[in-house]
Amino acid sequence: MTITTKNILVIAISDHVEAMRVASGLTIYGHEVQLVFADRCLEESDETIAQAETLDLADITPVSLLDDPLMERINHDDFRALTESANHILSI
Repeated sequence: MTITTKNILVIAISDHVEAMRVASGLTIYGHEVQLVFADRCLEESDETIAQAETLDLADITPVSLLDDPLMERINHDDFRALTESANHILSI
């Protein structure tokens, strides 16, 4: 069975930790994954720190639509480009 590599955009809207878990898990299948935080700044907690380490191992660099001191901010044009280039979009 051959798995086709997909470009997947994960948008973290309500559950940041779960979005981080899902994003890193999707890379197991060789998919290219982008993670965008869209609703609020990422809270620093033991859970988010652990998931940030997992994202790093999965070579995912998260970005935000907001001014978040923990990550790069993207503008709406960049966000639109990510959505247009994605084969699949998940909002979590």
